[in-house]
Amino acid sequence: MKIDVMGVRFDNLTMEESLDKAERLIAEGETFYCVTPNSEIVYEAMHNAELMQLLNDAALVLPDGAGVVLASKILKTPLKQKVAGVDFADGLMGRMEKSGLRLFLLGSKPGVAELAAEKMLEKHPALQICGMADGYFKDDAEAISKVNAANADVLFVCLGAPKQEIFMQAHREELNVRMMIGLGGSLDAFAGTMKRAPKWMIRMNLEWFYRLLKDPKRIGRMMRLPKFLLAVLGKKKG
Repeated sequence: MKIDVMGVRFDNLTMEESLDKAERLIAEGETFYCVTPNSEIVYEAMHNAELMQLLNDAALVLPDGAGVVLASKILKTPLKQKVAGVDFADGLMGRMEKSGLRLFLLGSKPGVAELAAEKMLEKHPALQICGMADGYFKDDAEAISKVNAANADVLFVCLGAPKQEIFMQAHREELNVRMMIGLGGSLDAFAGTMKRAPKWMIRMNLEWFYRLLKDPKRIGRMMRLPKFLLAVLGKKKG
């Protein structure tokens, strides 16, 4: 079942249900992509028809952020829970250990994917990471060639929105993978170069505030959250 939040159609699933659906889609053998929009990205999509279409064309649309879940409640169409992209990716790696699926890491600055891979393997020692490349490739063909040569099943695309969504949608036919996931800055989180909020802040939906404290320059982006919620309240009244 899909839940419409300001035009973006989210899958109404728990974390475990999301992982189950991902495994079913992978088993079908077709190439598909998954997106993890937060309220900032939804707000951007409200003003960018191309991005809105890219998000809604995904086979799996997960609500990465408390703002999206809050908006769904305000609109009287509540989503079951937040499904953070980095946690979804971690859960998927746990399942990939058991199934033997191969993972490729694409994105972030040079050296970050390698460090992320080290940390991933500490937690998931049986995981098969078959390749990695930073996000500074000169053209898409270069990245596609590396991914296909590695014979990957799953591709983490960490190029930031909307670049990663454009990349996944544009190259579905060329990439010989089963699943692509747009994960923004998740490689930095896995690598430890970008610290996640303490667990108590995550539980209280204050991860956005922690990010702002760590990087005050994000204030411009963060201002999209109140604008997004004001738009939600306006739609509710309408």
